[in-house]
Amino acid sequence: MSKMRLQIISPKRVIFDGECTMLEYNTTEGYVGVLPGHVAMTQVMAPGKLAIYQENVAKPTYIAAMSGISKILPDLVVLLVEVAELKEEIDVERAKASKERAEKRIANNDDKLDLKRAKYALQKALTRLEVASIE
Repeated sequence: MSKMRLQIISPKRVIFDGECTMLEYNTTEGYVGVLPGHVAMTQVMAPGKLAIYQENVAKPTYIAAMSGISKILPDLVVLLVEVAELKEEIDVERAKASKERAEKRIANNDDKLDLKRAKYALQKALTRLEVASIE
C-alpha cells in the first residue's frame, strides 16, 4: 500500500509526524481527501475533523483541527494549524461551555458583538465536540 509522510504542526508543538495511507480534513472549499501521489497544491483549512488513516491500524486517528494551511506534495503533506487537539486531549466540558457562550453571544447579537468572531468560536467548539464523540 502506498504511503506518504504527514506533519501536523501548530505554533506550540508537532501534533503528528509519521506515515499515513490517506488523510481527510476540512478546507474553506469543503471536506477533502488526500492519497499518496496527489498533485501538488496548497489549501486554506477551516475548522473541522481531521482523519489520519494508517497502514495496519483498524481505526483512523481523529484530530480537531482549526484554521490553517495545507501544503500537499505527492509524498508529503504538511498542515500548519492554528490549534489542533487529538481526540483524547479534548476537554468536553470546556468545549460545551464554549459552545454555550458562543450561542448566547450570537442570540443576543448586540451592536458591540463581533458576529464573525462569535460564529468562529461556535464552529471551533462544535468541531471539538464532534471529534470527542467519535466512537
